[in-house]
Amino acid sequence: MTGTFINVAAILIGGALGLLFGARLPDRVRQTVLAGMGLFTAIIGIQMSFDTQQPLVIAGALLIGSLLGEWWQIEDRLRNLGAWLEERLSKGRSRQAANTEVVSNNHGSRFVRGFLAASLVFAIGPIAILGSIQDGLTGDYSLLAIKSILDAFGALAFASSMGVGVLFSSLVILVYQGGISLVATQAQALLSTAMMDEMTATGGVLLLGLAISNLLEIKPIRVGNFLPALIVAPIIVAILTALGIPLN
Repeated sequence: MTGTFINVAAILIGGALGLLFGARLPDRVRQTVLAGMGLFTAIIGIQMSFDTQQPLVIAGALLIGSLLGEWWQIEDRLRNLGAWLEERLSKGRSRQAANTEVVSNNHGSRFVRGFLAASLVFAIGPIAILGSIQDGLTGDYSLLAIKSILDAFGALAFASSMGVGVLFSSLVILVYQGGISLVATQAQALLSTAMMDEMTATGGVLLLGLAISNLLEIKPIRVGNFLPALIVAPIIVAILTALGIPLN
């Protein structure tokens, strides 16, 4: 899990720098930086989605995944977690004021938005999956080291615009990537190249949705509720392969 620890440290350092220098930046500069991250995230998401060999697999994964996500209320649980962390962090603020802040914004408070956006951006991607598997199997954390550099700059940009909630996304990375590393042997045995491709492509669609919703604020999308699609996509591939149905 060395790579995961490096990644967590990079997010904390980048986020701390964003908090220190972000307050000195005018709002228009912070908004421009956030928009730039949104555009970059959208491009990366589109690029990742091209890895698919069969777009219908993504469609099925998104449909089933969204139903599961709504059933399990993943988005609400992530928001509640962010709100709980915010309440613990802001002891000097009354509970009523905190509740008013959360309810008054359709996207949630600034803390929750930062926590959600950063968590999803840092957790979804081929490097997070492949790097964690490589780190767990061989101890080679080179891929996660590259990801850490990217995440550090991302955390700096996010924290300067969205605040301290971005730093707490490191907890999600610790659990998510660390968990993948711990079960890397089993995961590597179960996932074929085709499964990984469709999982990556599905993740790209989620990143695009995140850019549209949380970063560019074009249209609200409950992206968190689509997370089960990342698991559903390889399952669909496994079923199609078992039935002898080609993906391309």
